Amino acid sequence: MVVSDPDGAITVWNAAAERIFGFSAAEALGRSLDLITPERHRRRHWDGYAKTMRTGVTRYGAETLRVPALHKDGRQLSIAFTVGMVRDASDRVTGIVAVIRDETERWAEEKRLRQRVAELEASSDPARRAP
Repeated sequence: MVVSDPDGAITVWNAAAERIFGFSAAEALGRSLDLITPERHRRRHWDGYAKTMRTGVTRYGAETLRVPALHKDGRQLSIAFTVGMVRDASDRVTGIVAVIRDETERWAEEKRLRQRVAELEASSDPARRAP
């Protein structure tokens, strides 16, 4: 679980986040979510984050979002998460909580299976075989 404030600074980083991303709580707390967001996805991430903070609404409370992320050692991860809004007593949005799971192995296996199916289909299609 990761919680971030309205500016995207990490305020909660639990043991599961440490296991998934490799950063200790001391390394992550107070840092921007850029810590785990690949550079090529940051603009889209921040556009969506700003909209969610502005409106207080997200569709990812009910739908699972699957995105790439970064591990401390530089590896790319594939994560899935849902989010919830953190609100104060006056119902003002004060942050976002993300419940995250690492789907890197599952995603890689699915990719291998899709490639294998494509290879099998190509080899069984007479039009694709060499004469």
